[in-house]
Amino acid sequence: MTIAKDFAAKASVAFVAAAMILTMIAPVAQAQSTEDLQTMINTLLAQIASLQSQVGTSSGAGSTSGASFCPYTWTRDLKTGATGADVMKLQQFLNSDADTRVGATGAGSMGMETQTFGPATAAAVTKFQVKYRAEVLTPNGLMNATGYFGASSRAKANALCVTDSKPSNPTNPTTPVDEDEDMGELSGEATLEDAVLDSASDDEVEEGAEDVALAELKLTFADGDASVSRLDVKLNPTPAGTDPWDLFETVSLWVDGDKVAEKDASSKSDYQNDKMTLRMTGLDVVGMEDEDLDIVIAATLKSGIDSPDLGAVVLSVPSVRYFDADGVAETDISTDDIGTETVSVTVVEAGADDEIIVKAASSDPDATTLKLETNKKSDWYTVFAFDLDTKDSVNDITLNEVPVTVTLSTSTFANRVDDYELVIDGTTIDKLVGSASTSVNGLVTELKFDVDGDVVINAGERVTAELRLRFASLPTAQAVFEGMTVEGKITSAQVDLIDAEGADTLQATTPNQLSGSAIGDAHTLRTKGVNVTLNSKSSVVTNGDSANDDYATYKIVLDVTAFEQDVFLSTNVATSVNYTVVNGAGAVASGTATAVFDSSADIESGSFKINEGETETVTLTVTFDAATAGTAARVQFGMLIFGETAVAVNQSWLALPATDYRTDVVTLVN
Repeated sequence: MTIAKDFAAKASVAFVAAAMILTMIAPVAQAQSTEDLQTMINTLLAQIASLQSQVGTSSGAGSTSGASFCPYTWTRDLKTGATGADVMKLQQFLNSDADTRVGATGAGSMGMETQTFGPATAAAVTKFQVKYRAEVLTPNGLMNATGYFGASSRAKANALCVTDSKPSNPTNPTTPVDEDEDMGELSGEATLEDAVLDSASDDEVEEGAEDVALAELKLTFADGDASVSRLDVKLNPTPAGTDPWDLFETVSLWVDGDKVAEKDASSKSDYQNDKMTLRMTGLDVVGMEDEDLDIVIAATLKSGIDSPDLGAVVLSVPSVRYFDADGVAETDISTDDIGTETVSVTVVEAGADDEIIVKAASSDPDATTLKLETNKKSDWYTVFAFDLDTKDSVNDITLNEVPVTVTLSTSTFANRVDDYELVIDGTTIDKLVGSASTSVNGLVTELKFDVDGDVVINAGERVTAELRLRFASLPTAQAVFEGMTVEGKITSAQVDLIDAEGADTLQATTPNQLSGSAIGDAHTLRTKGVNVTLNSKSSVVTNGDSANDDYATYKIVLDVTAFEQDVFLSTNVATSVNYTVVNGAGAVASGTATAVFDSSADIESGSFKINEGETETVTLTVTFDAATAGTAARVQFGMLIFGETAVAVNQSWLALPATDYRTDVVTLVN
């Protein structure tokens, strides 16, 4: 349309409007009441808006014709304070439905749309969300409308605004609206029935934290719906001489996970005259009748807060202002917790809760036999696994150094271990800080792995670290080391030496941010012999008919695999097995023990023979008659003795850890 035609069209509208006003004078003069007068004025304004929509408006206002804005797609979230062409499109869209209009008159109303998202637009979005509650709110677990044009609201609006027509149930402005019909707007004369102020889930917040919850306010309205427009938040730091602007950057309000308001809190001028109260205005947060409206009060705290300013902050809500469906405003300062109840939250130094706790890992390998080679290096073996738990950490933890101890029973670390690595949460670390530190005749060695920030543990997560070793060859000439053991661990003293950073470097002193310990099973090193695992164990008491004739039967069953040789076990229990009957404290129990040794293997030359590469069971059965009534006892398996032939019985296997190879304690009453 040209400027001339545009002017002519607007002149025509003005002329028609003037004529309509003149024709209304007589009826107005005869109006029986103020309500009659208001009804005629509203009808006139609607007819003028309809005429304006037929010719369009200047660049400062929007058209109400569906074809002028649909189809249209909104691509960003919009909230109070937003500006742009998409805001005008949103206002036009909302005005096209009588249920969701921005306003009857003035800026943002039909034909007077603007590019600014103000409180009236937020209220209209709220009505839109209530109308389409089942599609916008419910699928996202939201109870209350927010006035925030976010992802779910955009999706519904985009779905409606796909054709050159008005989005939903368009109502011609000249068509009277049934006042009794539920149009999805506020209803009733709401009053604040219940208000509860409660602490957030964590009563400590760190300096520098962003949008961290301070408290939760639950409002319940009766006799109608209400739109909360204002909320006062009082922040009273308890350290002497500390002001709230020394601690806070911003304070925000959240409903159903959406930030509905935010206010600067970093300077004295942001607060009311009491120097502690922030007034949050322009909220337009709707509380439906008899439904809880949950508002989370959150804050972003300043970084580098001076130590004397750290401490408790007492928070309260002095007042709540809301409107009901009739536009009646109420400022409440006394319902339940409003104006009276307080909650306390403590501002702490950044990283105070950061921690590493060393714990036993479920993946720590059980004791087993690790096969060495006589003429080359062995395979890689995981000999020890432990967990690094950042359970209560607020910040992610960066690892720099992690120490681990390796203990060998006879040979030195340098002679037996060819290479080493620590795999932390899938990242392999194969460098040390300095060199391996060996003590106790070269048998105990500390490896301090240089992680150098290559591993970051997310706050609150628990990850596993695995110590992997590759062993040097064990030549036949060094057969004296056959059957030696290797064990990994990280002691509480070593945990204190972990170098890690959260918000700051973790420390072992107050506050203690490094704790725990873990010890792995001892593994046997062999080039040939047996690999033994526990099959089962049991303890049974048999009660006799007379005094002092109770006896216990203990049974331990092992699975024995022969590798790189045949294995011979004497059928004579005294030659093949070492065991002890002990009481609950571990001391030798007094009484008479009789043992029987059996195996699933075939007997050859007076011995059970387990062929190379095969697995057979061996069973130790011990019958014990206690010397004293009331004795509590168990059997501890100690050693299995075997040989490569029936004659040369010169090899042994130690039952480690001992706790795995002992039966339960039973008590012989008689």
